Amino acid sequence: MTYLSNFLSRFSPNVLWAMGGIVGILVLATIIVAILKMAKPGKDFGELSMRVRTWWVMATVFCLAVTINKRISLVFIAFLSFLALKEYLSMVPTRRAHHRVLFWAYLAIPFQFLWIGLEWYGMFIIFIPVYMFFILNIRMVAIGDTEDFLRSAGTLHWGMMITVFSLGHMAYLLVLPSAGNPAGGGPALLLYLVFLTQFNDVSQYVWGKSFGKHKITPSVSPNKTWEGFLGGFATTLALAFFLAPLLTPLTRWESILAGTIISVGGFLGDVTISAIKRDLGVKDTGASLPGHGGILDRIDSLTYAAPLFFHFIYYYHY
Repeated sequence: MTYLSNFLSRFSPNVLWAMGGIVGILVLATIIVAILKMAKPGKDFGELSMRVRTWWVMATVFCLAVTINKRISLVFIAFLSFLALKEYLSMVPTRRAHHRVLFWAYLAIPFQFLWIGLEWYGMFIIFIPVYMFFILNIRMVAIGDTEDFLRSAGTLHWGMMITVFSLGHMAYLLVLPSAGNPAGGGPALLLYLVFLTQFNDVSQYVWGKSFGKHKITPSVSPNKTWEGFLGGFATTLALAFFLAPLLTPLTRWESILAGTIISVGGFLGDVTISAIKRDLGVKDTGASLPGHGGILDRIDSLTYAAPLFFHFIYYYHY
């Protein structure tokens, strides 16, 4: 008991309350699924049950990873970037001659997160879009095979931007000075971003299933509707407003802007990954998360929301 008390005392009370709220939501979801099964025994709720169980695992791993230790948190997000890049590269077509270039793409991940761990903002912000842009192209030129050069170079660099550069902004939130966010430092900011982004996805899905009639992008993501988008937007805006004093240094007006950025950015990230899947002719990016698909299927919204939210908070408070 004493060990548990000492362990919990290391964290901001606000962060603990937020994690408790996440547990409460998952408990409620579990109860709802159980009630649905009893009320409609003839209906198959297998996929819904699987989704909730996977949410329990993801929420537990995420909360532990971002609160136990800063180094562990950075390694966790770096590993997440690695899995996302690996999943992306397993989907897109690459020429055998260019496979040797992939080594350098994967090697960039520990370096990118090293800059984050060192709090070297200048190198963090240019390493992938500038240095790796040059290094990967030069390595491809050195191979001497120019067939599909432009397609391969663009595909690889674009994948690194969404899976390493974009997700790296989540990690940099953790190393921002705690003085900039008395409510709970970097872990609180990351919880705020990830919770709102994921809840925005869920609420858009629920609103869309309940009231959706007018499709937004029928050729890209047929299930996306204006009703779902606007319902999710309003829900995320309300949560951003009420959670801001608990987890962030944002003022009331800034929290409304943050909610807008996260909701709209999350939606754009979602439909962008959907466009990739449409282009490649796949339904899911993988099968590593039962009921959800692959890693990219679950973090697609964060590929846009994370950098947009990071630069918003960095500009106003750091």
